[in-house]
Amino acid sequence: MPCVLTHLVEVLFPRQCAACGALGWGLCEQCVPYNEPLLTRALPTLRVRALGAYEGALRTAVLALKDGRRDVAEAFALRLARGGPPGVLVPVCTSAARRRVRGFDGAVTIARRLAQLTDTACYAVLTRRGADAQRGRSGEERRAARGRYACDAEMLAGREVVLIDDVCTTGTTLEDCAAAIRSAGGRVAHALVIAIANGGA
Repeated sequence: MPCVLTHLVEVLFPRQCAACGALGWGLCEQCVPYNEPLLTRALPTLRVRALGAYEGALRTAVLALKDGRRDVAEAFALRLARGGPPGVLVPVCTSAARRRVRGFDGAVTIARRLAQLTDTACYAVLTRRGADAQRGRSGEERRAARGRYACDAEMLAGREVVLIDDVCTTGTTLEDCAAAIRSAGGRVAHALVIAIANGGA
């Protein structure tokens, strides 16, 4: 019965590209090609790679992900699979409030699918301290926000870790998460994200 319902939903509400609306998939090749070179940004202790800049079709697709489009998460995972450096994957978790609104955590969903595609491990072991969000803050306020994440995971000790997130803006969140992972004994020098916003360093 679930397969029948799924097919019925697909017929009545066919998937559309989150960026241009073309039928067929959550994100089409024309809007976000599979084989475009990855964009790279250097943070103080991390090298960040992304599908591209946070603008145009990519920005529209990221916003669709934030609105709860699981098919867009799948499309992003397929594109990121070619660029993942070696290491276990650790997603940057969103707040509990945002998970309730969206119905899922986009970065966690992408990381888990990416782990399947690349035959590696995924550990959703980061926790947020407090409920403050970076969205809406100025660059200066974002950079001043430190110590917002914790990681108590023995399985990361001595292992190479790759952080997974949706957008890198100032890089403060990624650096904060990296510090938490290092405090748990993990080694992290890379992050893989969907997009880098202007001034993301």
